[in-house]
Formats: sequence, C-alpha cells, structure tokens
Amino acid sequence: MERRITTWFSPNLQMEMPLVAYGHTGQTLLMLPTAAADYLEYERFYLVDAIKPLIEQGKIRAYSINSVNRWSLLNEQMPPRLKAELLTRYDRYITDEVLPLIRNENEERYAKPITTGASLGAFLAANQYFKHPDLFRGTIPMSGGYDIRQYLDGHYDDNVYFNNPMDYLPNLNDDHYLPILQKADSIYIISGQGAYEDPKRSQQLSDILKTKNIPHTLDLWGADVNHDWPWWRKMLPHILGQMVS
Repeated sequence: MERRITTWFSPNLQMEMPLVAYGHTGQTLLMLPTAAADYLEYERFYLVDAIKPLIEQGKIRAYSINSVNRWSLLNEQMPPRLKAELLTRYDRYITDEVLPLIRNENEERYAKPITTGASLGAFLAANQYFKHPDLFRGTIPMSGGYDIRQYLDGHYDDNVYFNNPMDYLPNLNDDHYLPILQKADSIYIISGQGAYEDPKRSQQLSDILKTKNIPHTLDLWGADVNHDWPWWRKMLPHILGQMVS
C-alpha cells in the first residue's frame, strides 16, 4: 500500500498542516479525525488497516488530514467567536488547499472525494459535504452529532450558522446546492445504539434531509454497538464496499 505524507504552511490557518495519503488510485476518500486528534489517528487506531483491502485493490485512495478542533470547538480558552471563525477558515483550507492537491493527483472521475469521520470527525465530514455538494461526491459520518452550539456558550453569528448543519440545512432552498443534493447517491449516516452513542442525533439529521427530499441512508446499528473504534472499523469498510464494488 502506497503511503505518503505531505505538509505545508496553510495561509488560511497560519500553521503547518500535514496530511497523509494511502493508495494509488480509486474513489478518493477524505478522512477527518475525531475530537482533538491528528491526521495519523485513523492509522494508529487501525481504521486504515480496515479499508486496506479496498486501497490495495485500487478502489479507494484515502487522504487523512488534521482538524482544528483542539484550537476551536474543544478549546475552552478560545472565545466562542474565534472558535466559529476558525471553523470557517478550516473550511477554506480544505476547499482552497486540500482539494486542489487531491485533484492534481487523481483522475477527473475521482476528483470529488467522499468525506468521512467518526464522533466529532463525523460533524466535520458532514459539514464539509453539505456546504459543498458540488465539490464532493458524498459523506459517511459515523456516530456523530451535527449541532455545534453546545460548544459556543450561546454565541451566535454567521460563522456559527454556516458551520451548523442543523441550522443551515432546514433553510436550504436555493437553485444551485439543493438540486445537487437532491440527486445525491452517496450519503450514509451511521450510528450505533449502544454505550456512549446517541442515535437521536443521526435521526435528527436524517429527518431534515427527508424534508428536503435529499436521498440518503440512515443506518442505525444495534444496541450492542458502542461509540468506539472496533465498530467504526466495521462500519467504514462495510459502507465503502457497497459504494465501490
């Protein structure tokens, strides 16, 4: 399995931002880490190993990047206004810096990645896709929550609204993004129903998509499925195997 680390100084974030790429061809997958973790988290916890057969078969080419959660949503010292602003800058980092790299390295048919992530990474993955369905093929958020207001101590502004799927999706009525989303074929919202899972959050996102006639799959696994790595290592290859078979 090919593996390559690339890093550069991000003008949008004003910090070094490394990424790692796995594989040589296939549907591109953009992996966003959980909580305050880094770009190698999915490798350390063997999620990359779980999808390794698909990578080695040339069906998936995965990219894993850093998040800004440790400085943004999870940073209790950061003023809420700056937390939200950093999410917007992170969005620009992905669209203006990461996506051009992915496009340059892949055939045109693979230039639109599927986003994925677990826990807080599920929010990042879903938010990135729903904000830019013209730039991504789909999303596979696992065990996520999709309302960031709990991290912001009551602060609310445009940066909060436009990074909060539970706010902007219900109001999506435009003539560009909504028609794209209504033709989607790669939205899979997954959650367990066991310890530390909250499937209601996935159900709420699904309910909003239904009101907008956005096709998707809500996949709630059983009461024995906990909020933990062994299950995410089962969920992701299960869904990807259906998408790229």
